[in-house]
Amino acid sequence: MASEDPAELAKGENRQLDREIWRLALPAFLALVAEPLFLLADAAIVGHLGTTALAGLGVAGAVLQTLVGLCVFLAYGTTAGVARLLGAGDLRAALAQGIDGIWLAVLIGVPVTLVGIAATGRLVDLLGAQPDVAAPATTYLRIAFVGVTPLLVMMAATGILRGLQDTRTPLVVAVAGNALNIVLNLVLVYGVGGLGGMGIAGSALGSVLAQAASAAALMWVVVRGARREGASLRPDRLGITRAAQASIALVIRTLTLRAALLLTTYAVVLGASRSGGDQSVSVATHQIAFTIWSFLAFALDAVAIAAQAITGRYLGAGDRAGTRAVTNRMVRWGALGGVGSALLLAATSPLLGPLFSGDDRVHELLVPVLLVAAAGQPVAGVVFVLDGVLIGAGDGTYLAWAGLAVLVVYAPVLLLVATAGGGVVLVWVVFSAVLMGARLVVLLARARGEAWLVTGTRAAA
Repeated sequence: MASEDPAELAKGENRQLDREIWRLALPAFLALVAEPLFLLADAAIVGHLGTTALAGLGVAGAVLQTLVGLCVFLAYGTTAGVARLLGAGDLRAALAQGIDGIWLAVLIGVPVTLVGIAATGRLVDLLGAQPDVAAPATTYLRIAFVGVTPLLVMMAATGILRGLQDTRTPLVVAVAGNALNIVLNLVLVYGVGGLGGMGIAGSALGSVLAQAASAAALMWVVVRGARREGASLRPDRLGITRAAQASIALVIRTLTLRAALLLTTYAVVLGASRSGGDQSVSVATHQIAFTIWSFLAFALDAVAIAAQAITGRYLGAGDRAGTRAVTNRMVRWGALGGVGSALLLAATSPLLGPLFSGDDRVHELLVPVLLVAAAGQPVAGVVFVLDGVLIGAGDGTYLAWAGLAVLVVYAPVLLLVATAGGGVVLVWVVFSAVLMGARLVVLLARARGEAWLVTGTRAAA
């Protein structure tokens, strides 16, 4: 019998890998697109209350996303750990580890909520918002802090399901939660039938209620699975402690990234003040651009989510060669996704402003900002995938050090531009070229080596 053509064998293997990737990535893509619709819906609804209200939402969103983003390890770390144990064939232990992650989310969320509510005014002041912008920012943020614990529980429960190679359930919950969020926002912000009419406070309350409902739905699925496999639902002090210790490196990695994003917002505020421009217009433009960029980032992150789950499972099963092969395929898809999102953003940039604001000044300034953001999308696509691969491998220590190195490079350049009175467009040039470019360099350097390819149930870091 003649041997099969090696080229055809390779194509068949690639098709199989692609099917595996997209079985997880497609539902994750749809869910991740639905998640930032919480922000898009808030921005669109609040934006029609006025430019000042939208700018206030931008400031509040920067604080809230930074605080909650520091806890993204609840999803990422849980996904990697659960996937490794699943790959090793121990489903019960995988679920038990996931439950520890949920308890950790509660232990973090409750004090963050209490401290956040008490310190809302000071947090807003740290961003240097003018009084007319600070007032709506404070109102929104104080209410939004109530939803922090449900949001963290959502993250941990989603991480469990992704680690179990289930991205469909989070999709269903994300779509339903987003639909509920939009309805509640419209009713509570503008009022319907004598109800609502709360302005920006209604937007915050609507999002909190939708987050609580989504967290309850995900918890129901996880608890049902844990009971079926005989995994304990009680808090395990040792397990929670281990989960917290393992998360330190990811916290540092996320802290550096969030610091960079927060510095970017601060640079917009500072640049507008130094140049004598209208701060509310600059901040509102940045808020819209960043919301759109985040929307696209979540979309590109779909392959990264698949990377976390697949990498953890492959390494848990001891398959280094398979890990390398699937990584190469995911990087390819990340680059292609970045090119596609770049073309889409560039083509629609003149049309997006009116969806979020009635201010012509914002519309005019937004177009060049979005074109800069579009130019950076291909790099972002690769960065997100490689980040997901290394998170899935548990390579947190390297990611922490790499994040610190990138921040050391980015911060001085950004602050120099802002101090010199650089506008929001120039800030976005630095963001796309320096921040994302530096991240690409450090991630590619690691991925080409072998140190992160640690097999078995023990992660690389």
